[in-house]
Amino acid sequence: MKRASRGALVILALFLASSGALRLGGVAGQAFAKSSSDQPAPEEAAPVECPAPPAALLQAMNDRDAQLRAQEAAAADRLAALTLSEAAIAQRMAELTAAEASLKEVLAIADGAAEQDLARLTAVYEAMKPTDAAALFDAMAPEFAAGFLARMQPAAAAAVMAGMPPDKAYSVSALIAGRNAMAPTE
Repeated sequence: MKRASRGALVILALFLASSGALRLGGVAGQAFAKSSSDQPAPEEAAPVECPAPPAALLQAMNDRDAQLRAQEAAAADRLAALTLSEAAIAQRMAELTAAEASLKEVLAIADGAAEQDLARLTAVYEAMKPTDAAALFDAMAPEFAAGFLARMQPAAAAAVMAGMPPDKAYSVSALIAGRNAMAPTE
């Protein structure tokens, strides 16, 4: 066992010695290189001029440059067209907003006029004798009659419905009761 351990130690010592020799050789090579660079250099030669690029390469670069310039011009034209389009759209939107406001005013006037007409006609029906109004409401479509009866004062509507045939009064009552059945509660 002693022999095997001595052999390993010898091998290790040889590795260390060879490693040291290699390192010394590297340092010595650098020292020799330094000593030779200390000597003055011969006269430097004039710089070498680069040859002109091949004609094909120059032509390809010029073609690519022209292509890029054309793309930039097209992009600039497109940007100008987009700017004009945005301005036209903004102007059109302003016109549409103004038209919408005007239309809302007209509709409000029309709705107000229609509401005034309905209020006036409802007042006329309320002022009539209940028997005469009942005869008119009996001749009306139930949906139409229900609209007026719902707007009338409860006492006047009751007097008119009392003068109507029972089946007609029932259908009008059902329509009035169900008018807001589908309205949301929350």
